[in-house]
Amino acid sequence: MASAPPGCAGRADAYRAFARQIRAESLRMVHRARSSHIGGALSVADIVAVLYGGVLRHDPRRPDWPERDRFFLSKGHACVAVYAALALRGFFPVEELATFYQDGSRLAGHITAGVPGVEASTGSLGHGLAIACGVALGLHRDRSAARVFAVLSDGECDEGSTWEAALFAPHHRLDNLVAIVDYNKIQSMGTVKETLDLEPFAEKWRAFGWNVREIDGHDVSAIEAALSAPPEGGRPTCAIAHTVKGRGVSFMEGRLLWHYRPPSDEELVRALEEIAGA
Repeated sequence: MASAPPGCAGRADAYRAFARQIRAESLRMVHRARSSHIGGALSVADIVAVLYGGVLRHDPRRPDWPERDRFFLSKGHACVAVYAALALRGFFPVEELATFYQDGSRLAGHITAGVPGVEASTGSLGHGLAIACGVALGLHRDRSAARVFAVLSDGECDEGSTWEAALFAPHHRLDNLVAIVDYNKIQSMGTVKETLDLEPFAEKWRAFGWNVREIDGHDVSAIEAALSAPPEGGRPTCAIAHTVKGRGVSFMEGRLLWHYRPPSDEELVRALEEIAGA
């Protein structure tokens, strides 16, 4: 077996530390605001950590830098994970996270344009991939080196608009586009399998003309490898990230309840202790 490139272990440790910070800040935001969707924020935290910790070309001092990679959180209800990453990377002060979901705050309950580093408002599920396709097409025609990344929920793959976009991208040879599906297998009212079974999921994307990579969505090295790989044959890439809803907090993992409920004071303490000890 080939040895890992120099520095891989150090990068993985840095990603894991960043993901712990994202999870902790996400929990604090949802608890303070008495809001919801912490389960889906925790499931996507490792992906967000790798994106903002190394994969995305970005400049927090210049959020509108023309050569930046573009990122769209199609599952906009998991916004606390991205708000945390943006603040921790220096796009805006970490102290502003305390205003999440408060009256007059720009940190709304679904990710919202106007926050430095946020490309588009999302939350009406099924729109993010289509937006990403349009941006990728424009960059492709401008011969830009910038790439476009979109994180989708598995539940929004019930939406017809997602599959219209999935047809569009290979047709236009958008090899600058990477879709990442947070496949935690639980959506708003139950499991994905019970609600509208997506399997055979990877084969569907392949049949539409995508380059498909199935990964452990909590293995930061696997995430980095999938998202950093060069384009293949003029095709867009779909990374199907197998994740666990509520990842990192034992009493939240795999439970639909945490799609809706914020942690109590006691549960917050327990959750933060588990994350710190991970």
